[in-house]
Amino acid sequence: MTETKTASRSTTPASSGLPVRRVFSTEGVHPYDEVTWQRRDVVQRNWRTGEVVFEQRGVEFPDFWSVNASTIVTNKYFRGALGTPAREDSLKTLIDRVVKTYVRAGQDNGYFASAKDAKVYSEELTWLLVHQYFSFNSPVWFNVGTTSPQQVSACFILSVDDSMESILNWYTEEGFIFKGGSGAGVNISRIRSSKELLSSGGTASGPVSFMRGADASAGTIKSGGATRRAAKMVVLDVDHPDIEEFVETKAREEDKIRALRDAGFDMEIGGRDMASVQYQNANNSVRVSDTFMTAVEKGTTFGLTSRVEPGKVIDEVDARQLFGKIAHAAWECADPGLQYDDTINAWHTDPNTGRINASNPCSEYMSLDNSSCNLASLNLLKFVGADEVFDVARFTRAVEIVITAMDISICFADFPTESIGQTTRDFRQLGIGYANLGALLMAMGLGYDSEGGRNLAAAITSLMTGVAYRRSAELAAVVGPYNGYAANAEPHQAVMRKHRDANNDVHPLH
Repeated sequence: MTETKTASRSTTPASSGLPVRRVFSTEGVHPYDEVTWQRRDVVQRNWRTGEVVFEQRGVEFPDFWSVNASTIVTNKYFRGALGTPAREDSLKTLIDRVVKTYVRAGQDNGYFASAKDAKVYSEELTWLLVHQYFSFNSPVWFNVGTTSPQQVSACFILSVDDSMESILNWYTEEGFIFKGGSGAGVNISRIRSSKELLSSGGTASGPVSFMRGADASAGTIKSGGATRRAAKMVVLDVDHPDIEEFVETKAREEDKIRALRDAGFDMEIGGRDMASVQYQNANNSVRVSDTFMTAVEKGTTFGLTSRVEPGKVIDEVDARQLFGKIAHAAWECADPGLQYDDTINAWHTDPNTGRINASNPCSEYMSLDNSSCNLASLNLLKFVGADEVFDVARFTRAVEIVITAMDISICFADFPTESIGQTTRDFRQLGIGYANLGALLMAMGLGYDSEGGRNLAAAITSLMTGVAYRRSAELAAVVGPYNGYAANAEPHQAVMRKHRDANNDVHPLH
C-alpha cells in the first residue's frame, strides 16, 4: 500500500483545475450502456444448517460479474432496509451515489478545469468501477451518498495516555469508528505497567488488562452495522515491562479455545461459545527497535523501561529469549506481528509534526496519531492484455484517477472526532494499493516466490508510488499543498529521494 500526502483546498488555487483526458470510457456512450445487465437472485445459507441467512432477489449486475462478487456487494454494500423501496437493488444505484458525490465535491472545490472535464472524469471513474479495475475501501460504499455521516476512511490510528479518562476515550473513539465501518490501531505503550504503582499507592493493572474492554467492545459493534467483525490493531513497544504478557496473550487464549472445543463447546468462528474467549477481535504487534534487534543478534540483555519514569530500567530480559517467545507465539496463533520502529520513522514524511507510533489494523497504513486514511485497491489482473504484457500506460492513468478521487473525498468526509478530522485535513493521507498479485504472476508465468515475481511486484509498486506522488504534486498546483507540508518540506523531500533511490535498485525482468 502506497501512502501519499496530497493537496489541500486553498482559497487562492495556483491553477484553474485539472484537465481530464479520456482513456477508458467512450465519448458519447455512458459506461453503463457498454455492458449487458442481468437480474439475479442472491441467497446465502448457513453452511452447517442450510438456513437462509440473507436473501435479496432480482438484483442487477453486469453479466460478467461473478456470483460471489454480486453476493458480496448485495449483502454488504447495498443500503436501505430489505423489503422496502429504500433498498438498493442495482450496481448502477450504488456506483451512482458514490461517483456523483465525488464529482460534485470535486467541482465545488476547484479540482476540474471545466464542466466537461468533470463529466469525463465521472465517466472514467464509473467505467473503472463497473469493470472491476479498482474498488474503494468499504466505508465509501457503506456511507457515501447516504444519510449517514460521510465516513470514507477505512483506517484510523488513535492514541491513548496513562489515565483512565484517556483509556475510556479510546474505547469510545473505537466504537464510533467501528460503527462507521472502519478499523483502528493504537499503541498502548504509554499506559503504565503492572510492575508500577498508581498515584494512590496501589499496583497498576497494566495495558493488557485494558485490552479486554476494547476487545469486548469490538466484538459487539459490527463494522458499518453489517456482519463483518470490527478490525483493530494493538501495538506495544518491546521495551514495555509487560511485553512478555502481551506476547503470550493470544496464544494462551488459543489453548483455551482448543480445551473448550474438546469439551464440546461450539468454538467455531461465529459459534455461540466463542464470546467467552478474549482478545480475538484484534491483531497484536510488537514495536521493535534497532537497539533490541541488535541485542537479539549479539545475544545480550535488553532493558524494559518504566512508563512513570521514562528511561528508567526496571527489568532486564534476554533479548534472544524474548524474540523466541514472539516467534513461538506467532507460530501458535499468528500473533504478534512485528513493526520495525526505526525503519518506519526513517521513511516518515512528517516527522517534524510527530513520530509514527502505530498502524491501522492491517499495518499497510502508518502515520501520525489521531489520523485516518482512505484506501483503494487496483485489480492488477485487469491490466494484463492478451499478449500477456502488463499495460503500464493504462495502469498509470488508473492510478491518477483513483488518487484524485481519494483526495476529493477529504473535502466532504466526516470524522469520528475533531482531532482526527483536523489531522486528516492537514495531512491528507491517502493509501493506494493493489490486489490479485498472485493471479497476475500466474498469468505471466512467474513464480510467487521467485526473483522474477519479486522484481515484477517491485516494479509495479514503484510505478504506482511514483505516479501517486506526481499526481499529488499536480493536485497541489491546483488547490494548494497540504497544510502540514511547509513544516515538513525537508524530510518530505528526503523521503522522495529515498523512493527514487529504491527504484534504482529494482532489477528488470529477463
